[in-house]
Amino acid sequence: MTVDDRFTRGLRDAGDEEPTGVRNEIVTGPVSDWATDFSHMEPEWTNDPYPIIEDLRGRCPVAHTDRFGGGWLPTRYDDVASVAYDTERFSSRAIIMSNFRPPRDIAPIGGSPPISSDPPFHHHARKLLLPAFTKTAVARREEATRAYCHALIDALEGREEVDIARDYAQHIPVRVISDMLGFPPEDGPRFRRFIENALEGVNRTPEERMAGMNELFDYLLVQINDHVANPRDDLTTYLIEAEIFGQKLEPSHVAGTMALLLIAGIDTTWSAIGASLWHLAKTPADRERLVAEPQLLPTAMEEFLRAYAPVTMARLVKEDMQWNGVQMNADDWVLLSFPAANRDPSQFERPDEVVIDREVNRHVAFGLGIHRCVGSHLARMELRVALEVWMERIPRFSLVDPATVTWSTGQVRGPRSLPVRIG
Repeated sequence: MTVDDRFTRGLRDAGDEEPTGVRNEIVTGPVSDWATDFSHMEPEWTNDPYPIIEDLRGRCPVAHTDRFGGGWLPTRYDDVASVAYDTERFSSRAIIMSNFRPPRDIAPIGGSPPISSDPPFHHHARKLLLPAFTKTAVARREEATRAYCHALIDALEGREEVDIARDYAQHIPVRVISDMLGFPPEDGPRFRRFIENALEGVNRTPEERMAGMNELFDYLLVQINDHVANPRDDLTTYLIEAEIFGQKLEPSHVAGTMALLLIAGIDTTWSAIGASLWHLAKTPADRERLVAEPQLLPTAMEEFLRAYAPVTMARLVKEDMQWNGVQMNADDWVLLSFPAANRDPSQFERPDEVVIDREVNRHVAFGLGIHRCVGSHLARMELRVALEVWMERIPRFSLVDPATVTWSTGQVRGPRSLPVRIG
């Protein structure tokens, strides 16, 4: 099979047929008791999940819900770590908790390798990506990233009020990932639509969800075919030409990994940048100290990642079992809340305080175990450069109105609208 042949059929071999798997009734509305009916899609969680997590950690450290077909929420660091490291009893074949469970036979590859892959395949899929995300490879992107941050701020000249999330934070990873994949940077608005469907639309109807995913993969097929016809030095051409076990990757593997990089590589980082700037906008003492002591920024950045960790991942229980005092059933969801782990008082002193000079900070914002974020060096570079440039160019800024700040819904949390006053 030649490279061209792999993609002539498109990426959806079954056409418009519904994917096989298990669908559950969509349940929305107020939570009756977070210990027995939790939902990460409700407004209380979106606006501020931390008081809910703290309450659960004290009275019901492993919460349950019948929503999404049944799932669990560990809130203690040790329990989150236990699931993250246990690939024997928990599968990564689906990492977004929703009303659809893909069939078991998609494991061990999953739909978006390597994040959706189980051992032993995971090792090989992850190894393919490592060269693109080394510290050396990331360092080569810093100059362009810094120049783009300056250009974004140049465009704000003369404005007294700006939305940092919409006018600054969200654009930076869009540009970086576009450059890495060799996608047109002007397609950024489409990327944001793909992200919203994948991460925030889990309670939409199956028809709406599938239409959004079809739009994403149709877009990816256009980009893949363009790269087949016009190979260049970017990550898309690399994936098209890559091999595992002496064979070119399946089309679904190529597209699934591209979808992962496009969605996870953008939303997690813009959320981290936005949350960090939100903290500085509402905490003048920390902002003024970082302006006076810019060398403290790398330490402060790690504290922002701990306190406002954007990512929660999901796993699926492989078989019925007793786990830490609860009865888990096969195909139950388990939400791995890295934000909850990062605020566990058994691991961190003053866990709910943001201490920008915290010396010991072994946070898990990038995950734990074999699925720890492969792009952590890239995310750290983007976050550091975005904060450095903003603080250098706009050292004084404050929230216009805390009530106007809005946050994303779902498993990646960050500001979607963040109006600030400059000066």
